[in-house]
Amino acid sequence: MPTKACLAVLNAGSSSIKFALYDPARLEAVLYRGQIDGIGVAPKLHVTDGAGKVVSERSWDKAGFGHAEATHALMAEAQTLLRGVPVVAAGHRVVHGGTEFAEPVRVTADVIARLSRLIPLAPLHEPHNIAPMQTILEVAGHVPQVACFDTAFHRRQPELAQMFGLPREMTEHGIRRYGFHGLSYEYITCRLREQAPDLAAGKVVIAHLGNGASLCAVRAGSSIASTMGFSAVDGLMMGTRSGALDPGVLIYLMDERGMDARALEDLLYRNSGLLGVSGISSDMRALRASKEPAAAEAIALFVYRIVREIGSLAAALGGLDGLVFTAGIGEHDAATRAEVVAGCAWLGLRLDTARNGKGEGRISADHSAAPVWVIPTDEERMIAHHTAELLGLSAA
Repeated sequence: MPTKACLAVLNAGSSSIKFALYDPARLEAVLYRGQIDGIGVAPKLHVTDGAGKVVSERSWDKAGFGHAEATHALMAEAQTLLRGVPVVAAGHRVVHGGTEFAEPVRVTADVIARLSRLIPLAPLHEPHNIAPMQTILEVAGHVPQVACFDTAFHRRQPELAQMFGLPREMTEHGIRRYGFHGLSYEYITCRLREQAPDLAAGKVVIAHLGNGASLCAVRAGSSIASTMGFSAVDGLMMGTRSGALDPGVLIYLMDERGMDARALEDLLYRNSGLLGVSGISSDMRALRASKEPAAAEAIALFVYRIVREIGSLAAALGGLDGLVFTAGIGEHDAATRAEVVAGCAWLGLRLDTARNGKGEGRISADHSAAPVWVIPTDEERMIAHHTAELLGLSAA
């Protein structure tokens, strides 16, 4: 590991913290990556090197092991792995930047305080995004930190694409469509410029399909519209999230079933989607392997919603020059890709079966009216680039 300095990236979720360590001079290659899973329940650390070899695993049996403790553990692990190489910066994924944060920003106590005021906009994500920043600020304040926002990529959407049909004062108060998965979409647009520059300059729908799923309409590298809106539960059906839902359903559940806000939150975020419809699993691999009719129906609904929204985004773009699949399902499930593209036959899209089976690069048939691609996403590397650029490190 011949490097003089290290840049760390942290991506904190509700029960995990993913991390990656880079040489700021060579961001194209990761030094180490891993995560602590099961925070708050049974925390486990798993770390691999740049070649994918497992270099560290451990677990904790501690009550009260939260995100702050996990951050301390990761800092200690990094010191062991780096063998004296200093961490010169830390970049963080933050789900919500509200209307205030439209680009990466240097983390200070004031920024953390401002981000804390956004917690009501993303109560299941924002507190966990903030926790590692606060911990590092307290115990290693000399290390500069950068916050990178999932909403930032969408902040330049046309104003109409960001509005709900609500009273204006509510829109001005911040009740609007924000869009998420922005770091993933930004990374894909960068990779598309390298791999297919003509397509990158056109009208593209990017399908970020994983446990969390959304679509984004991109024109010449800029976000035009997204399926996610005010929250990360809107739009497509997901692993455990319902996706778009008639608001009248919520009123009905409150009136007829006595459900309060927390019960609705639990229903929409944790017990719906593929899991709720199938009654089996939120994991597409398990559903594909199941012979239960409910599993097949859950997959069919997942695909149906994607196909419908691709049509909607094609309308927002005024046409479609290409489709890109990314994230866990988008990158690894050839069957889902085939079913989605078959549903888009009216757009002239056609797959090449052999190319789709490989799941790399362009997977469309030569006679397809528009190309279809698979491009692996890498949110951590996007955060690393933003952090290096903002802080003036050598890789920027």
